[in-house]
This record gives sequence, structure tokens and C-alpha cells, in this order.
Amino acid sequence: MNKQDFNEGLLGFLDASPTPFHATQNMAMMFENAGFVKLDEVQKWELEAGKKYYVTRNDSSVIAFTYPKNDSAYLMVGAHTDSPNLKLKPNAVIKEYGVVKFGVEPYGGLLLNPWFDRDLSLAGRVSYLDDENNLQSRLIDAKKPLAIVPSLAIHLDDKANKERTVNKQTDMYPVLSTNEDFELDAFLEWQLDKVGVKNVKEIYASELSFYDTQKASYVGLRDDFIASARLDNLLSCYVGMLALCSVGDEKPMLFIASDHEEVGSETTSGAGGSFLEATLKRMFGDYEEYMQMVRSSLMISADNAHAIHPNYPSKHDAKHAPYINKGVVIKVNANQRYASNSETIAKFMRVAKELNLPLQEFVTRSDMGCGSTIGPITATRIGVDTIDIGLPTYAMHSIRELAGSDDAHSLYKILVGFTL
Repeated sequence: MNKQDFNEGLLGFLDASPTPFHATQNMAMMFENAGFVKLDEVQKWELEAGKKYYVTRNDSSVIAFTYPKNDSAYLMVGAHTDSPNLKLKPNAVIKEYGVVKFGVEPYGGLLLNPWFDRDLSLAGRVSYLDDENNLQSRLIDAKKPLAIVPSLAIHLDDKANKERTVNKQTDMYPVLSTNEDFELDAFLEWQLDKVGVKNVKEIYASELSFYDTQKASYVGLRDDFIASARLDNLLSCYVGMLALCSVGDEKPMLFIASDHEEVGSETTSGAGGSFLEATLKRMFGDYEEYMQMVRSSLMISADNAHAIHPNYPSKHDAKHAPYINKGVVIKVNANQRYASNSETIAKFMRVAKELNLPLQEFVTRSDMGCGSTIGPITATRIGVDTIDIGLPTYAMHSIRELAGSDDAHSLYKILVGFTL
């Protein structure tokens, strides 16, 4: 796949995936179209050699894999479906001062200031009782701008450009309407009706997130950048998904996109849960075969990496400061915040060099804290050799992030190169 087609597909995937639920649904549809057979965790699996399969958990995490006849040394690619955002609280509707506004809770390490004065919509999952007393769940996406978090005018805050702080509880209410007759359940029933649900008896619960309605786009004199919400980490989800769909059925490859990485991964659908381990054990029922597969496989944990910021270069170690559009980043940390080691790095470097593709290295400054990824979590739980890599990004965890238009396609070619 050439870079232009790859990036056009990426832009569409980003726009169609405002929540982890929608991202997982879109990836599942892609796997269906590529001939993967859907599995259900509550049913008995009868896997057939030579076929390929996928399974979801909580509608927000997905695993897809080939199942070749002879080779069990898997290339595994891991990413995560969630991104920092504003989530609706259960009792969200507040009517005061002539407006209707929503109570929200920040999810993950959210950069709050960029959320002001943006056109926000709402999407997520709604659980309800139908007219036959069956519990059902459906995804909704309002798509249109519904709300905005208005800034306080500088006339009322003369220190705004000097020392502004944001209170998560009191400053971040999205304003929805001046019509105080608004009722959330009626709104959700309307959204369900838009996706074909006509038999709602009662709304029980929902998991809804606000998102910026501005579309993903190219930015730059020569389309140097891709700007979008949720690049961390839908960028890696898209790359891993396409790489798996591009390899032959007889090549052992697995892709996992887990939810809840931004809040620690310690959930049933997060990397700290049992999803991957349980799936692998069902693929390899014999313990000896399972352990041989684990110890002969490689996990590539793909997440975003901090590109050196041109306005804040001192925030990086000068010798380990990645540039945008200069290649995939290998992430290293002496204290094992990343799972890369010399042997997994060497395996990754060999493939990249055979393809003549550039690589970079990232090590955080020694006097700054280092974030982590699903890499160490998966390596610890499964025991699979792991490397942490990433795609250089500006403004990570902002409402709109910036990545290079070359780097994701470069990673795609490296992942496919592992299976050649």
C-alpha cells in the first residue's frame, strides 16, 4: 500500500472512531472484510489451521490473529484504543444560570486547556431495556457540535496569560443549551432512534465521551503533518490492523488493541487483564506448546513517542530526541518503564535496516519522570520478549495532536517486513 492511500485511510479511521467502542467496531469490520472469522469468548472455540480469527471484549478491545498450520513463533503487535477525554458523569445534567450544562470527569492524563472553545460532540455506548424486557447495548455518535466549554474572558481574568490554572471540577462544564426542558434520557432515545433502535423501554446506563468535531487533516506546506484527536493511540491501532490484514494466512501474526491504557490497564479489557493470555491459551491448549509459542514470539508494543518540541527543546535529552518524519522511535528506559532490551531492539533494527528505513531512539531526561506503555505490562503477564516503539508526536494528550505524514507508513512497512 502506498503512503497516500495509507494516510487517506488513516484520516477516515480517525474521524470514524471517536471512542474506543467505535474504534473497536471499525477494526472488527475491517477484519471481517479481510476474511477473519469472529469468535465469541462465551462459546467453545473450534479453531482450524490455515484460517484467521478475531475476538472482542467489552466492545472496546480486540484481538485478531492468523492460525497457520506449522509455525507458532508469532509476531505480536500491541496498541491501545483509549485516549484522554472528558467523560459524562452518571448524573450529568445541570441547569443553572440560564443554561444546561454537563458534569464531566477527565479520563486519563488530559491536557485541559485545549478543550476550551472547541465544538464538542458526544459518542459512546448506551445500555437499555427493550420492549421485550431484554438488556441491549448500542453505540451512538451525535456527530454534530452539541456543546462547548467557554473560556473566561480576559477582562475577567487579567492573569490568564501568566498563571492560569484549570480546576477539573468547576471550570470544565460543557454548555449544551439555553432550553431548560432538556432531558438526557430523551436525547439518548433520539440518538438510538437514529441508529435504528425503535423499542427502548428504559435507558439504564451509558458510557459517553465528548470529542472535538474538527476532522483529521493534513497540515503543512507539503502536507508534512497529520493533525487529529486521538492519534495517541489510534495511529498505532490503524498501523497494526493494516499490517495484519496485509500478511498471508500462513504467517503467524497477532494484533491486540486494549482499552484503558491511559488509566493504568488494570481492567478486564486492559493489558493488565486476562484478555491476551486467555486468548493465547485457547489457541494453544497444550501447555508445552503454549510456552514454546510464548518464548519464541516477539511483542512489538506500539505507542506514540514525544518528538522534540521546537519551542521547548530543553525538555529532551539532546542525544535521544526524536524528530517528526525521521522514522520510528525505539523507546528505552533503564528502570523498565519500557520493555525494550538489546535483543528485541536488534531484531527490530535488522528488519528496518533490510528495508532501508530510518530509526530513532528515545530516552527521557534523567531528571524527569518517564511514562510507560502496555509493553512492560504484557511482558510481565505473558512472558513474551517485548520491544517498545512509537511514532513521533507533538502535543500528546491534547485535544488535537500532531504527527508526521511519513512515520506511520514507515512502521507499517517494518511490521509487514517481519513476516516476509
